[in-house]
Amino acid sequence: QVQVVESGGGLVQAGGSLRLSCKFPRMILSTFNNLDMAWYRQSSGKERELVASITKFSVTNYPDSVKGRFAISRDNGKRTLNLRMNSLEPEDTAVYYCNTVPDSVAWGQGTQVTVSS
Repeated sequence: QVQVVESGGGLVQAGGSLRLSCKFPRMILSTFNNLDMAWYRQSSGKERELVASITKFSVTNYPDSVKGRFAISRDNGKRTLNLRMNSLEPEDTAVYYCNTVPDSVAWGQGTQVTVSS
């Protein structure tokens, strides 16, 4: 059964912005509130990588590749994670997923982000 649903991807030109969202419809609210969460991405031919994380205390962390351009947030009441992506680059093209940290739920289908040069 679906445990996470991602949305918000699309095609955008380099320099543009997108806002991704994901929801964990089957997760108990108290469980969601006490888990560290993250957005991951996987581009063609590469392993899945973490691009933004947020602890249960809303402390965020980013790899250098997206720092200053991506912003993760969470809405505990809605069991939702968001990812604001600015100044997108062709290298950001990937399927984006969300999950816990470390990943513990079945991966969703993800949402495709394509950045054209």
